[in-house]
Amino acid sequence: MKPQAITPCLWFDTQAEEAAKFYVGIFKNSKITLVSKYPDTGREVHGMPAGTVLTVNFELDGHPFCALNGGPIFKFNEAVSLQVPCDTQQEIDYFWEKLGQGGDPKAQQCGWPKDKFGLSWQVFPASMSKMLTDKDPQKVRRAFNAMLQMKKMNLAELERAFAG
Repeated sequence: MKPQAITPCLWFDTQAEEAAKFYVGIFKNSKITLVSKYPDTGREVHGMPAGTVLTVNFELDGHPFCALNGGPIFKFNEAVSLQVPCDTQQEIDYFWEKLGQGGDPKAQQCGWPKDKFGLSWQVFPASMSKMLTDKDPQKVRRAFNAMLQMKKMNLAELERAFAG
């Protein structure tokens, strides 16, 4: 099997290890695979003490990620989010609650909770793609309008709206 060619790298101030542990604790089949530390050189560039965590490589349900402690220069924003398609309302509820715990409740519209580190997630029914690409524009319109009224996605309500 060919390894994944692209690995998302998430920039944190100093919380890379805490964030990786948080995410690994939420997703099944997940683990931390490697932790690297800043060496005793280059501090004039990176500003981190030697021995501070530099990167944490981890997997979420088998998908590789890297968390980097790069300092306070960059912050997450909604321009990038991680998608979590769910098959059931139980999965939607689980991921919504876990990922949004300690996050910004005002930023949680249309299935997009923001976690306590400021990273945005899209927790949505996997069937939403089918609903939004149906050949019947009325079905698409109803499902889309229903979605716009939601914070956490409600699969039964979306399916009702889609069906008419």
